[in-house]
Amino acid sequence: MTAQPHDPALSLRAALQAARRDDPRHFRVSTRRLTDEEVGADFAAEFAGIPATSRSHSEDVVLYTDVNDGTMPVVLGLYGDADRVRGWLPGLPTVADRAAADALVAAARAPEFVRDQPACQAEVLVADGRVRGAVNGRGSGRLGADAVDLAALPVLRTTPRDAGRYLTMGMVCAHDPDRDGYAVSVHRMLVLDHNRLTLWTLPSRRLRELCAAAAGRGERLPVSINIGVPPAAMIASALNSRFLPAGVDKLDVAGALAGAPIALATAVSQPVTVLAESEIVLEGYLDGATADESVVGPPTTSLPEFLGYDGSARPDLPVVTVTAITTRRRPVYQATIGPGREQSVILGLAGALSLALSGGDDYRDLVRDAHFSAAGGGLLLLTMSVRKGSPRADQRLAPLARKVFADHPFVKLIVFTDEDIDISSAEDVLWAMTTRANLATDCLSFAGFPHMAMDPSQSLAWAAAKGTGGEIVRRVAIDATVPHRLRESVVRSFPVPVRAHR
Repeated sequence: MTAQPHDPALSLRAALQAARRDDPRHFRVSTRRLTDEEVGADFAAEFAGIPATSRSHSEDVVLYTDVNDGTMPVVLGLYGDADRVRGWLPGLPTVADRAAADALVAAARAPEFVRDQPACQAEVLVADGRVRGAVNGRGSGRLGADAVDLAALPVLRTTPRDAGRYLTMGMVCAHDPDRDGYAVSVHRMLVLDHNRLTLWTLPSRRLRELCAAAAGRGERLPVSINIGVPPAAMIASALNSRFLPAGVDKLDVAGALAGAPIALATAVSQPVTVLAESEIVLEGYLDGATADESVVGPPTTSLPEFLGYDGSARPDLPVVTVTAITTRRRPVYQATIGPGREQSVILGLAGALSLALSGGDDYRDLVRDAHFSAAGGGLLLLTMSVRKGSPRADQRLAPLARKVFADHPFVKLIVFTDEDIDISSAEDVLWAMTTRANLATDCLSFAGFPHMAMDPSQSLAWAAAKGTGGEIVRRVAIDATVPHRLRESVVRSFPVPVRAHR
C-alpha cells in the first residue's frame, strides 16, 4: 500500500498540522530553552487539566522546539481535547451503544505493509545522537546494541520524584501467533541505560502472556516500541481485546476508526512489525531479564499516574533490550504527563467502545450511550444514558451495573441517567444526581471486587482510617433516572436535544 500521510487519523504529524490549522488558538509553540526535566513541569503548570490539576478544561497542543540541544521537538497535549480527537477519526461512533460498536467492528480494515521505504526508517540514530544514513527496511543500516543510545531522545522526567526518565507514549507491538494478528498496547517504560528499559504491564495484558509464552519456549519476544503513532492506532490500542470478535485485532479496528488501513513495515534489526508512520521506533526484545523500576537505589516512586497521584515503582519488571532506533526525517518526540487529560481522553474513548462491545442483547435495548469522565482518569467514573421502555426497566439497572463492574474491573462508580441528560457534561450529570436521586436509597453497592492500588480510597489503610473495620465497598452505582411511571410528569422545563459527540 501507499501511506496517506496527510490524513490526521493515520499520521501524528498530519494531526499536528490539522490541529494548528483548525484551532490555532489552542496550538502553542514554546521556543523557551528547557531540559527534559523541565518540559513536563511546564506543561503541568500552564496547560494541564483534570486530573493532573484542578483546572476543568481541555488541554492545548504544545510543541516544545528547544528541548536539550534543540534537535528534536517534543509535543504534549495532542489528545487533550476529546472533540479534537473525534474530528480526526471519521469512523468513531457518535454514541457508544451496541449497534454502533457492532458497525465499527464490521468496518474493520486489516493493516497493510507499505511498498516503499517506510517513513519511520528514514534515519537511524547512533550513540552520539547523530544520523547514520537511511534504512531500506530489508536489513541495511542494522545496528548492534552497542551502537544504540536512548540518550539521543528527549525522554522526559516529569518531576524530581520520578524514578528516572520514562517513555509515556510508546506503543509496544508484538506478533500474536495465536490470534494471527498483533498485540499493541501502551506502557510506562523507564530508561535504565543506553539500551535497556523496564516495562510495566498489568497481569491481564496480552503482551505479558506473549512474553511468558516465549520464555516458556526458551525464546526471545521481538517487540517494536512505536512513538508518535497514528491517532487511530493510539485510540484502538486502549480497547479491551477480549471483547473483539475472533479474527479482529486492535489494528483492524484502528483501520475502521481511520476509514483506511494502518500502514505497517518490517523492522530492520528484529523479526517484528513496526507502525510505518511512527515518528520514532525502538526495536528490541524481551528475553526474560528483569530489573527494578529504579535507576538508583530500591524502587519507591515511579511517576505521576493517570488518576493524579504518584505511582509506586515496581520490583522485577521485564526489561526491553533495544537493538535499533529508527526515525522519520526531523522526528517529533511525543509524550504525556501521566495524569494529563489526554490520557483520560484516550482511555475514555476506547473504554466506551469496549463497554458497548461487552454488552449483550440486554445492553442493546437499554443503553443509549456511555461516557468515561476525566475525573476518573478515563477509567473509574462512568456515566451511562439509558432508555426505559417499560416499568421493568427500573429493575434492570442493578444487574447491568454488576455486569459492567465484572467485565470492566477498573470502573468504580456508575451514574445512570435518562436520555435528556448530556452525559459528557459534569454539571448536567450532577443536576440529575441532585434532582432525580436520593442517594440514601438510590445508591447500589457491590462488594467482592478487587481494589485498584492507584486509587488511594480503595486501600485497606484508607478503610482503617475511616473506621470501617477494613471493609471496603468497592463499587457503587447511582440511579439518577426518573421512575418509569413518573416519566410523563417529571420533565425539564426547557428540554433540548442532547448533542451528539459529533
